[in-house]
Amino acid sequence: MESGLAQPGKSTPRVVIVGAGPAGVRCAETLLAAGISPVVIDENRRDGGQIYRRQPEGFQRPYATLYGSEAGKAESLHRTFDGLRGRLDYRPDTLAWHLHERTLYTVQGNRQRTLDFDALVLCTGAGDRLLPVPGWNLAGTYTLGGAQIALKAQAVSIGRRVIFLGSGPLLYLVASQYQQAGATVAAVLDTAPLHLRALATPKLLARPGVAWKGVQLMASLKRAGVPLHLGVTPLEILGDAEQGVRGVAFADARGLRQEVVGDAVGLGYHLRPETQLADLARCAFEFERATGQWVLQLDGEGRTSTPGVYAAGDGARVRGADAAELAGRLAACTVLADLQFTPPAGLAERCREALAVQERFRLGLAEAFPWPARQMASLPDTAVVCRCEGITAGELRAVVREKGAREANRAKAFSRVGMGRCQGRYCAQAGAEIIAAESGVPVETVGRLRGQAPVRPLPLGIVTSEEEVSS
Repeated sequence: MESGLAQPGKSTPRVVIVGAGPAGVRCAETLLAAGISPVVIDENRRDGGQIYRRQPEGFQRPYATLYGSEAGKAESLHRTFDGLRGRLDYRPDTLAWHLHERTLYTVQGNRQRTLDFDALVLCTGAGDRLLPVPGWNLAGTYTLGGAQIALKAQAVSIGRRVIFLGSGPLLYLVASQYQQAGATVAAVLDTAPLHLRALATPKLLARPGVAWKGVQLMASLKRAGVPLHLGVTPLEILGDAEQGVRGVAFADARGLRQEVVGDAVGLGYHLRPETQLADLARCAFEFERATGQWVLQLDGEGRTSTPGVYAAGDGARVRGADAAELAGRLAACTVLADLQFTPPAGLAERCREALAVQERFRLGLAEAFPWPARQMASLPDTAVVCRCEGITAGELRAVVREKGAREANRAKAFSRVGMGRCQGRYCAQAGAEIIAAESGVPVETVGRLRGQAPVRPLPLGIVTSEEEVSS
């Protein structure tokens, strides 16, 4: 099976985009304008990604109700994609589960296809970034993203009295969306102290309008009577195996124990890029101290270290929907140039300039709402770290002390942390923090869990279709 960069006039190269969120849609739009019709692989039923997730067919809720202040942007993206659908190969409900050299493996329903490509643009988005707290494995504990999906896709609340716990802009956004939808928000518990926001103000003012929206979200929650607690330390999600969540215990900024009653918890600390396919493509990663996590190495134009593989949107750097649209356009321009097509004049430069502003704002958010890694050093041994496998902090610490497992993948082999259904999405970073604290080493020396196929669970009884070879 031959691939390689096709020349204009000889054959049309096959460009595959994974993801139909803001980055994927704008990438596809830019490629189509230059004469390339891409294949768009979308794990969801409809376009929009997570941030602009569409409601199911037949639902008639207005955009303002679903997306709040971002309604106009959501509607614009949806209308753009509606206009593109007839001109590209869109494959919804399709999982890209493996990648080898220049072949992408996908499954839709129970049918598998292999798709050869000349260029692959990974617009895979981001998932919830989590830190365990005792009791987070109780029924009624959801990620912030899961809580948002329930509201947008099913029009339901995750509980009667919902407590939101964690840090970052998404914490306030989802809490506000729940409050506006009529749900009872029992409290918002933010681990970041207020003074850090003041220190990060110079960077946050790179996007004053967005920063002001964040202030307005907090103000609207306060006006609605929602208790906001800043600088907290989570102690325990209260409840039992039979009844599930019944509240949250936390230490307030003064160190005093407090409890909030509720039957559901939305939990999350910013987001983390979905990089499993990039890992399979053997792309290089680097540790980013500002956010305390591993990210893809990119050249500033959207290229990864693997030729023919590009990345854009939150799967590359978590900068939000506006930046994802810019990065999608920039990646498309880079693909066009590498395939010896002509990108739209001046578009790449405009995107780079705008992304520089977005990047400064992103680093400001990392300062204002830091990743509270210190919590892992004091996590009780009995607390579950890996919910899929039921592995506790004590069991993970034991493999460090008794077997010398100070590297993430070695600790995984001894403890099974990260071997479950989520493949480490929920526990890998917390596990690395625990290993680092127990070993007395910086977390970056622990490394990261290597991605393996399938990147998500596959259905039984898959039927293999004929291979699709690039023209």
